[in-house]
Amino acid sequence: MSSTQAIPILTRDIETTVLPNGIRVITEAMPHVRSVSVGFWIGSGSRRETPEQNGISHFIEHMLFKGTATRTAEDIARSVDSIGGNLDAFTSKELVCYNTKVLDEHLSRSFDVLTDLLLHPAFRPDDIDREKGVILEELKMDSDNPDYLVNEIFCSNFWKDHPLGKAILGTRETVKRFDRDMLQSFYRGVYTPENLVITAAGNLKHGNLVRLASEAFAGLPPGGPVPEQPAPGTHARIVLRTKKELEQVHLILGVPCYPVAHEKRFACYVLNTLLGGGMSSRLFQNIRERQGLAYSVYSDLSNYSDTGCLSVYAGTSLESARKVVECVMAEFRSLKQDDVPEEELRRAKDHLKGSLMLSLESTSSRMSNLARQVMYFPRFFSLDELVERIEAVTPEQVRQIAQTFFEPKQIALTVLGNLDGFRITRDELAC
Repeated sequence: MSSTQAIPILTRDIETTVLPNGIRVITEAMPHVRSVSVGFWIGSGSRRETPEQNGISHFIEHMLFKGTATRTAEDIARSVDSIGGNLDAFTSKELVCYNTKVLDEHLSRSFDVLTDLLLHPAFRPDDIDREKGVILEELKMDSDNPDYLVNEIFCSNFWKDHPLGKAILGTRETVKRFDRDMLQSFYRGVYTPENLVITAAGNLKHGNLVRLASEAFAGLPPGGPVPEQPAPGTHARIVLRTKKELEQVHLILGVPCYPVAHEKRFACYVLNTLLGGGMSSRLFQNIRERQGLAYSVYSDLSNYSDTGCLSVYAGTSLESARKVVECVMAEFRSLKQDDVPEEELRRAKDHLKGSLMLSLESTSSRMSNLARQVMYFPRFFSLDELVERIEAVTPEQVRQIAQTFFEPKQIALTVLGNLDGFRITRDELAC
């Protein structure tokens, strides 16, 4: 028997059902809108791959749109496009998502398309060969993007010798080696009921989506428990990479941080916002507004199930690169030594709360939020509870996290550009 539970989360009407084979179906009713967003979430991304398989999750994501037993690639594209909807997918380090957004009256049709491509991919050899060319061009495109390239170099060194440090797209060598047997073997091991979550938000009824899911996936047998992934260590390496055709120097400074579900995550959110999370942040105001050293400068949190990274990115001139690093170190030092003034803390908290509320205005964002909560947390959190946890962050908690992670021996640095002999030492990362 299916088990259904209503979860009264204040203003959010969320319900969840676990199908007999283990698939989880979660919905959030939004009766004031006319759209419905549905997502099929596979709980294994590129970090599950072996070195030889690097890029295979992303390749399979592409292949699912190339045709099924009954639909061609053009049929799949037209099926949702013809009703004014969106059909999309993405692969990340820890999950793969296939999603659609349509008018509520077209829910059944879009669900049928998603189900067909997820359950019945053709993996035709000719399509595989063509898609290799497409993805090899995607690799070239990303290699021409210095923002992307500096991040890939940073990650490959920060999580050295771990799947988290590998590129989601794979490499030219691994992509060229993929064949039908490799794709089908990986697909069968990952696209299992235990590893599948279906989320939907919009003008819909929970029971209707459960019925659609039950009918579509009744024949999908359980595949056994999802294997544990080894937690990575982090490496504080200084990497200088020359690319002569670049006009700017692109740099990333990063330190370890807490996993996505850590109890101190809200203080991390506040710290990141203060440091470089918006136009009023310290890095933006100091490096861009006061000194004019960079156009783009910001900090970012990358949190995973068992690890995390807080990083700072800046694009600047070769002449200003060392000064930018000095400025970042000065902000690290200040956050370690001094409590954040109350007015600045208030601005950061209000920024976070506003971003949270605005991010949940669309059916697509709520659908994604449902998946994030069910895949990473033991329960759903109400909006009021999230706001309360943000409000509860103290200056002492922010300073404690800065003291924990802003240590020279933990700081990794990657610099990409026409470096012309530029060098930087560990001593210059003192904070």
